[in-house]
Parts: sequence; C-alpha cells; structure tokens
Amino acid sequence: MTRGGGSGSSRGSRDRVAARWGWAPLAPPREAPARSGTRPPRGSRARLRRVAAAAAAAAMSPGKPGAGGAGTRRTGWRRRRRRRRQEAATTVPGLGRTAGPDSRVRGTFQGARGMKPAAREARLPPRSPGLRWALPLLLLLLRLGQILCAGGTPSPIPDPSVATVATGENGITQISSTAESFHKQNGTGTPQVETNTSEDGESSGANDSLRTPEQGSNGTDGASQKTPSSTGPSPVFDIKAVSISPTNVILTWKSNDTAASEYKYVVKHKMENEKTITVVHQPWCNITGLRPATSYVFSITPGIGNETWGDPRVIKVITEPIPVSDLRVALTGVRKAALSWSNGNGTASCRVLLESIGSHEELTQDSRLQVNISGLKPGVQYNINPYLLQSNKTKGDPLGTEGGLDASNTERSRAGSPTAPVHDESLVGPVDPSSGQQSRDTEVLLVGLEPGTRYNATVYSQAANGTEGQPQAIEFRTNAIQVFDVTAVNISATSLTLIWKVSDNESSSNYTYKIHVAGETDSSNLNVSEPRAVIPGLRSSTFYNITVCPVLGDIEGTPGFLQVHTPPVPVSDFRVTVVSTTEIGLAWSSHDAESFQMHITQEGAGNSRVEITTNQSIIIGGLFPGTKYCFEIVPKGPNGTEGASRTVCNRTVPSAVFDIHVVYVTTTEMWLDWKSPDGASEYVYHLVIESKHGSNHTSTYDKAITLQGLIPGTLYNITISPEVDHVWGDPNSTAQYTRPSNVSNIDVSTNTTAATLSWQNFDDASPTYSYCLLIEKAGNSSNATQVVTDIGITDATVTELIPGSSYTVEIFAQVGDGIKSLEPGRKSFCTDPASMASFDCEVVPKEPALVLKWTCPPGANAGFELEVSSGAWNNATHLESCSSENGTEYRTEVTYLNFSTSYNISITTVSCGKMAAPTRNTCTTGITDPPPPDGSPNITSVSHNSVKVKFSGFEASHGPIKAYAVILTTGEAGHPSADVLKYTYEDFKKGASDTYVTYLIRTEEKGRSQSLSEVLKYEIDVGNESTTLGYYNGKLEPLGSYRACVAGFTNITFHPQNKGLIDGAESYVSFSRYSDAVSLPQDPGKMQRIMKCPFLKLNLKNLS
Repeated sequence: MTRGGGSGSSRGSRDRVAARWGWAPLAPPREAPARSGTRPPRGSRARLRRVAAAAAAAAMSPGKPGAGGAGTRRTGWRRRRRRRRQEAATTVPGLGRTAGPDSRVRGTFQGARGMKPAAREARLPPRSPGLRWALPLLLLLLRLGQILCAGGTPSPIPDPSVATVATGENGITQISSTAESFHKQNGTGTPQVETNTSEDGESSGANDSLRTPEQGSNGTDGASQKTPSSTGPSPVFDIKAVSISPTNVILTWKSNDTAASEYKYVVKHKMENEKTITVVHQPWCNITGLRPATSYVFSITPGIGNETWGDPRVIKVITEPIPVSDLRVALTGVRKAALSWSNGNGTASCRVLLESIGSHEELTQDSRLQVNISGLKPGVQYNINPYLLQSNKTKGDPLGTEGGLDASNTERSRAGSPTAPVHDESLVGPVDPSSGQQSRDTEVLLVGLEPGTRYNATVYSQAANGTEGQPQAIEFRTNAIQVFDVTAVNISATSLTLIWKVSDNESSSNYTYKIHVAGETDSSNLNVSEPRAVIPGLRSSTFYNITVCPVLGDIEGTPGFLQVHTPPVPVSDFRVTVVSTTEIGLAWSSHDAESFQMHITQEGAGNSRVEITTNQSIIIGGLFPGTKYCFEIVPKGPNGTEGASRTVCNRTVPSAVFDIHVVYVTTTEMWLDWKSPDGASEYVYHLVIESKHGSNHTSTYDKAITLQGLIPGTLYNITISPEVDHVWGDPNSTAQYTRPSNVSNIDVSTNTTAATLSWQNFDDASPTYSYCLLIEKAGNSSNATQVVTDIGITDATVTELIPGSSYTVEIFAQVGDGIKSLEPGRKSFCTDPASMASFDCEVVPKEPALVLKWTCPPGANAGFELEVSSGAWNNATHLESCSSENGTEYRTEVTYLNFSTSYNISITTVSCGKMAAPTRNTCTTGITDPPPPDGSPNITSVSHNSVKVKFSGFEASHGPIKAYAVILTTGEAGHPSADVLKYTYEDFKKGASDTYVTYLIRTEEKGRSQSLSEVLKYEIDVGNESTTLGYYNGKLEPLGSYRACVAGFTNITFHPQNKGLIDGAESYVSFSRYSDAVSLPQDPGKMQRIMKCPFLKLNLKNLS
C-alpha cells in the first residue's frame, strides 16, 4: 500500500525513500519556532499529521483481522521489508533512481530527482532501514509543543529503543526537541561521530552498546542513552570542516572500522537542489560550487562494496562570505581619511580593524591605536572617530550613528550602536533616492586621526551569523601639518610682507610659526602667531631664503619655503639730454639695478611702448615731431624684480610736412594737401610759390590750399614750412605744372590708308608743348593708335589706317612729365574707300543677262555704284556692301539686257560719303535659240528625183546664225523638233524615219558674218547626191510627195560619237514651218518604156 498518494506521485516516492531509511520528513509543531533550514513545507506537515494519526491508531489496535491489528501490520511489514531489500540492491540511498556503474560522477554532487526544492531543503537526514513507522511517529506526537532552545544543554532522550531488530541491523530512534546532534558511543563510551543531526543511526559490531548523547548547537552534550546494536558499517565520527571558503568546503572524518580504508562514502548536502558526491577509499571530500555566506548541512554515509550502507552522520557548515573588493582610500587629510569598499552578495555587515603603525616619530605603546569597528552595513555611509571609540569602548557610551538609506530608500539612523559617530558630518552625503538601485558600497569617514601617522585598516566581510570572510587590508598615512602657498606681498627694497596657508584648518589658530630669513651674508629669525608677517631690515637686490615652520605645542610640522629677491632702489638724477624732431635722449644714475625698463607714453595716446637697456642712458627714437612724451623708468633687479619708478616728460621739436599731394590742377588753379607728423591743430603752414614769372607767399592753418591765378603750362615750385609757437620746422617742397590749354582748328586730309592732321595752340608756353594724338576707329575704342609729336610740332601724319573707315582723333597738349590739357581737341574723319582691282563678266546661257564677279576691296565700304551702258542706253544701280575679312567673292547679276550685245560696265566703291575711283570693263551678253521665221521655205520640183528649196536667212537678234539645215519629210506637216536632226538619208531609206536632214549649210564657210539687219537668200538643190559632214543629199523617189523646213543655228554642236551629225539637245536651234507638199513626176525613162508597150499604154490611159 502507499501513503499520501498513488505510486506515481512525487509524495509517494518520497514516502518510499523515507520507509527505506526509517524516517519521515516530519516538521516540528506549528507553534514551535523551527530551526533554520529544517522546517519542511506546510503541505508536508499536514501529510505527517495524517500519517502520525494512522500510526497511533495502528499501535493501539488489538490486532483483529481486518481492523489493522498486529497480524495485518506484521504481514504488511514483511512485504515492505522484502521490497526494501530488493530496492537496496539497486539504488543509492537517498536517490529515487536505479544506481549503476555510471550513474554517479565521483567527487561531485548530483541532485535528487522527483523532489521539490523546498521539500528537499527541509528534509531531515536519512534514517537507517528497519525501524517501524509507528513508534517514531507516536513519540513525535507526544513531543508536540516543545520549543527548541539553541545553545542550551539538551534534555536526555526519553526512551531510546531498538526499532528494528535484524541480522546486521540495529535501528535506534532518538527523539529530542532540543538537541541539534547526537553521539553514538561504543561500549567504552568513546563517541564515534562528533556531530550528527539525524535522529536515527546504525552501528556494526556484535556487542556494541549504542550511546546517544545529545549535542547542542554550541557543542554541549546531553544525557546519553545506550542501545544495543548488531553488525554493519560503523558511522563516521569526528567530522571536521578543515577548510572553508566562500565557494568550497573540505570535510574530513574518521572511522574505527578495520575495513574503513576500503569503504566508499556518500556525501550529500540538502539545499534547494540536493547534490551528492561519492568518494572511495579516502576519509575526506572537497565540496565545490557553493554559495558564499550560506548555511549547509552535509551528511556522510559509509558503504561497502555489496551496497550495504551504514548510518549517515551530518555536520552543519556556513560558508564564508565573499571578501570585500575595491578597498581604497578615497581621500586623506591631516586629521581624516575616507575608506570605501564594495560588498559581495551574502555580506550582511563588515568589521574594520584599524591600527596605527607609526608616524614621523614612532608611536609609544600607550599612544598606539587598535580598535575594531563592526556592524558596518553595505550601502551605508559612516562618520567615525576611532580614538573616541577606543577611549569609550569600556564605558558603553554611544560611539556613533550610521546614516544612509534602507531598502525602501528612506533615511535611517541607529543611535547607540557600537559604531555611532562622534561628529555630525557625512562623507559624501546620503545616497540619491532616485538612483533606482541602492549601492552596496560601504563608505567610512575616519575623523580625529593623528596628523602624519600611518594606519593599517583590515576589513572583514561578515555573514548574517557572524562568519567572517578573508580579510582585505590597506595602509594609508594622514597628511602632516604643513605650511604651503608661502607668498610675498608688498615687496620693497628693504622689507616685504609674507602670507601663507596651513594644511590643518581646524586648529590653525593654535599654531605658532617660526620664520627664518637667510640672506647672502646674514640671516634673522622671527616668531608670529598668525599666518602673516612683515620682514624688515632687508637689502635691495638681494636673494633671500625664507622658511616658515608651523609649531603646535611641541610638534613641529612640515615647513613651507620661499625664495625671493628684493627689488633695487629707484634711479636718481633722471634727466633729458638731447631733443630732436623724432628722438629724445635720457640719462640717470643707479648702483644696484641690473637693467632698466623704459615706458614711453605719448600725450593723449593712452598706450605706451617699452624699451629695455642695461646702460644708464638711452636715445628714444621713432617719436613724432612736436609731440609731448612721458618717460617712466623702472629699475630691474635679480630674478626680474622691479623697483619703484621715476618719470620725466618732454616735447619733440616740429618736423617738416610730408606727402605733399597735388589733388587737382587746371590751367590756372592748383589744389594741394599734405600731412604733418605731429598733427597739431595750432600749426601754421607757410607756402612760397615760385615760377619763371616770379614768386608769391601765402599761409594757412589747414593742411590743404587752392592756388589761383596761375599761368597755363607753367612749372611752379611750392615750398611748405610748418610753424608753431614761432618755431619753424623743416621745409618741404614739390614742383607742379599747370595744365596747357586745349588745341583748336584741327584740319584733316586723307587717302585710303593715311591721314594728315594739323592744329593750333595759343598759350605762351606752347613752344614747350608736345602733343599726344589718340586715333580711334569707330566702334573699336579698345584699339586706339597713339602718336606723340616732338616739342613745338603742331601737325602729324597717321598711317596704316583702314580704307573707307571712320575715325576720331583726340589731340592733347602736354607739358613736362605728361601734364595734359583737361580736354582734348576732337575731330572725326573718314579714310577714302579702296577701289576694286577688277571684275569679271559671265554670260547666262539662253538668258539676256550678265553675272558680274569681283573680290571685295580692302577696308570698309558702304556699297557700290554699278553703271551699265550700251550706245545711248545707260542704267545705274546701288549694290550692297561687302566685307573683305574672309576673302569671299562678291557677285551680282545684271538682267533685262539684249542677247549678244556689248555693254560698258563701271563699278565704284562708296564709303563715308566718299567714292573711290571706278573700275570698268566691257562685256557681251550671250545667245539663245534664233527667233523662228514667220514664213516657210519654198520647194519646187526640178526632176523626178530632185527638188529645189529656197528660203530666207533667220533674224540674228539672238545671236549670229552659224548654220542652216534643210529637212525633208514625207509625213504630216507637224512642228519639227530637235530630235529629227539625228536622222539621215540612210535612215529614211531604211524606213527608220520619214523625216531626215538632207543638207547642212555653215555660214562661216561663206567667209563673212551676217549682220543683224542683213537677210540672206538661200537656194538648195535636194537630191544632187552631195554630202555635207555626216548628211547625204540623196535622190528623191519619183512620184514621191515631200515637204521641206529649215533649221537655223546660233550654236551648233555635233555628236562626239557620230561625227558629222548634229546634237540637237546641245545646239541653239529654231525651225521654220513646213512648206507645202510637192509631188515628184514619174521617171521619164520609165515612161518611154511604157509607151512602147500598147498593153501598158492602154492600162496607163485607163488609169489616167
């Protein structure tokens, strides 16, 4: 059967383990305060109460069958015993899983499975198997309500009894409400286990008596009871934690068994996750991976090879807290020092051991400080006087308070604690509540320390139960009483005033000061009670070593030092030795200065410049004339010391004006200005104006003047002298010409590329003038030509001008070094245009027109005048301009002329209203097709195979007639075309054409030319078998009907391939109309033959 749940529940698993070892995870009564780490969860306590009630009922039952009596208990107990023995062969004690050769890692803990962390932490050490359930549960119920008292003498165990009797097993049940551990004793009374918090145990041996003295938390033993035991592995004893650190514990133990060296031991600790480590053949174990400042209960169970286990024994160990870190001295003073450190998790408080270990004079045993400061919480700031703490530690007086923030970020204090402060002052103030997470750093301000003393502070971290971690130490020294910042003020040649500071501001009023003044040849001493002293009786320009030593009672502190030079005495007999316009000489006397610094200040200027010299005289240069200066001399001694100054003032003499500038000059006026180095407004400037015509004097208070009534083109010398208080300065002068008058009466004569100019000037000084000519082409002012004449020359020729261009000339009269007249004389002119070199004429084919071509003449032009004439006929035309810049050929066409007519042509260049010389040429117009005649040729029959054609020559108005062609046709009398000119008599005979050229007449062969008014008559025999060029005049066909027309040519062209044949397309030709048709008679010979034949004659008659 199972208790408290089914077989698959975790609680059932725990119950089986408890039954295996003979104990249950019972809790003390709810009213009793449970010891730390041993109280099981609330659910476990309820379950135990139910189990205890069932056990009590079973114990009181008479054993009736079916009522849970003795018979039922024995039967159930046997079944459970057999099951436990079977489990013991395959499981490790305390673990709910099968054990095997690889189920456990040697030397390490392994957590129990199937158990919640809270239950596992509250679980008591395992009991030895074989004890009955009823007896321990019943005894536990009888002890409810008792309160465990830590540290007291435990009460005796009421009735130790053998709960289980079997071969090799003795079950001992110990019930105590006050004991934390128990001793099991052998027959001699020797304790076998030093510490054991289990209330069950086993031992081996046939005749051992088991004594179970109870042991309290502080090691006190209660009354012991003896219980007989049987053979088995003896429990270990004398368990010791030989080494404890924050994360590991080394345990050792002992065993009296002779075979103990062959045992293996299972070491467990019960925390949230129970872990197990097994060690073999060694009585010690190193347990690692622990948490700092944590309480652990470790159980050690011996076992032999057949998996027989002895009773476990336990020891309670608390790991050390983590040592403090980042221990540092935040600041040191004369009587205070600030310590701070960081605390690890688990640190509840800290303890500081503060010891004085010496000073600049070794401390005596009575004055040595050695005090413990405990209860220092993390995240709190403290202010502590350790000397007051040491003197009052036996009186129970409040020694300090702690200030800081608690977990809720509210300020708190703990009056009356062992570490309360003596002074109401904080180190760095309370922690900022808005910082989110409170700092775990501890800060301690130690006050009231001895000056210049070395201290050693050792800080121990402490767990909640007072366990201390490894100490961390730091050594520091308070600052000695020291004078610093010794400063000399109000230094003179024979005395000085000293001031200084002392490092101990709290007690500075209690100090006296010893002052030692050591010069180069003598020394002196002085005592004062304030940090200030006046040292008299010194020598000028002397080096002194001054020592100021603080004294408090009999203790002398660290002195402060000062090295100082006294300044020299002021100079004597400071005087002015020489004065000029820009320099002043000074001299003086001195016997102890190494150098002298001169400050030169100009009156009214405010600023000054500095000159340094080692001599006892100086010339100060670079001064302004007529200006007052003050000179302050400062003697300088060793190390840059300065003595008292002396001052003298003096004025420089006036100087000449400078930068005389002619602002403006005309023919009769001159405006001058100048500068004065002193700039004094009371100056008077005297001017002398001299020329070859005489001199003149004038004065002004201004630094500018206008001179009038001067002569044009005349040189004037002007001298200016400044005067102040009837003292004249040096004169300065300048020379200047007045301007010449303007030229007039400019005359210009030109050709195509040059212009000759002349002009006049009526000044008396004109024979000394030269003239500057600026010739500027219109529209191109950037490229003017300049011509300068010799003196007295009033004409000039300018060459290399551009034909036909407009120019402007400006003529300036100038004198001296380029002084020109105010305004130039101006004149505009134009060069003559250039004539064209020639022009060409070209006829226009079959048009009564001429094309004229020429190259544009050089220079500019406004166009051309074209004149065409023939006989009495004349025509003039204006042509547009052209440009010769790109060399383009210019052309124009003259129309509406007559064909084949000669014309006289004239072209004239025009520019600026001027005309160049004309260029002439005679040109003849071209020809075209002659005009066709009004009538047609006359054709008459001559014979049966020939005709005669008569026609008049064509009109030659379109050009001379070069040839005529006679054309015959047997076809219709249409208008002939030039295409018929290619057909010959042969073509006609072959039937290729019914029209052909039969005869060609060339007028050039006549030996004369036909005039326009001359009309020639032509008569041609057609059929005479003559040949002209490529045309054959063959016989005509008798009885044929023929028509004739005439073609007239002003230009006849022949085919290059068919020599002698006319190219009608390339020839200029016109045709007359066709004549009337003429029919040729019968061949007479043929008629005679017919007449001789009557038959043929009859037929002919009939035909006729």
